[in-house]
Amino acid sequence: MDTISAYTTSNRKIDPSRRPRSKPDGSPDDNNRVEIGPTALAFEAWAKAGLEAPNLEAMRQYRLQRIVGELRKHDYAGLLCFDPLNIRYVTDTTNMQLWVTHNPSRACFVSADGYVVLWDYANCEHLSAHLPIVREVRTGASFFYFVSGDRVGEHAARFAGEIDDLLKSHGGGNRRLAIDRIEPEGLLALRSLGIETFQGQVVSELARAIKGPDDIKALKCAVHSCEIAMHEMQRQLRAGMSENDLWSILHAENIRHGGEWIETRILASGPRTNPWFQECGPRIIQEGDIVAFDTDLIGVYGMCCDISRTWLCGDGEPTPEQKRVYRHAHEQVHSNLALLRPGMGFREFTEKANLAPQEFRHNRYGVLAHGVGLCDEYPSL
Repeated sequence: MDTISAYTTSNRKIDPSRRPRSKPDGSPDDNNRVEIGPTALAFEAWAKAGLEAPNLEAMRQYRLQRIVGELRKHDYAGLLCFDPLNIRYVTDTTNMQLWVTHNPSRACFVSADGYVVLWDYANCEHLSAHLPIVREVRTGASFFYFVSGDRVGEHAARFAGEIDDLLKSHGGGNRRLAIDRIEPEGLLALRSLGIETFQGQVVSELARAIKGPDDIKALKCAVHSCEIAMHEMQRQLRAGMSENDLWSILHAENIRHGGEWIETRILASGPRTNPWFQECGPRIIQEGDIVAFDTDLIGVYGMCCDISRTWLCGDGEPTPEQKRVYRHAHEQVHSNLALLRPGMGFREFTEKANLAPQEFRHNRYGVLAHGVGLCDEYPSL
């Protein structure tokens, strides 16, 4: 009979076959699990493409350390987030992501010592129970008129009191709080308690700008799933279908692979492609039409796939004008890609960049380039 070690509660032999099964990203292989994520379809496609899934726990720890590093660099005691994408970055939790963009009922606080508190929608504590990075789950971050009515100020004051307590517990005397965005009553309530408030987007954007190894793996996987959706769009493109018919394929394939949502509806055909930013609608696509779109897709792991493509509907020959314009676009994109290198400054890139020919500049795009991660991110050049 085995003796019991003084340093353990049990000397049980663990049967490896009885350990909880994991998916390639380390998340539980449990059909009834709470957390969202890639589907089997996505994992199979990535394996065929030779792509490695991210280690989610390593990715979460890296992101937390990025935030903590920026807080310490700026001498802030903590960061308070209401932006659902910053909450996602800090905690990797999701809950009604689009709804809370206009109903700010979720928040999170992360201190410079790495202590994370999440305020979630009522009775939603189970959604983050699998995440040890979240040390506390609370409710009560809602102080906007829809839910608080004439008690907005009262609810904001109560929430500010909780932040005050956290700063006292984890700030080491530091009262400098970074905030990404907040309702006016919340800001006033915090300041009334003697808390110094600062622009928190500096912290979150700079932290998110540098991707870790697992962030990059997640992005590659998300882009691969997005490209599968785009190939399906191209396969089904035909004269007689509406722009909305074509656009719906991107949505459907994104969800099938475990993606989350699409930020815009920028798909246009024929004369609606210029000027740009006309939204996808009921127009019927014609033979020989140019069809152009920008995915603006939030895919698996919440990663943004911001990819633009232009196709010709049908098997006909592009017109000479279509070829000329395409040639200019191709040259501009590839010459600017060739410029990029580690260590290049933003100013140097913009000064050396290939700009659109003069004849096209009145309709030129707003930026030469921008960052990408959980959405379009800093920098914007």
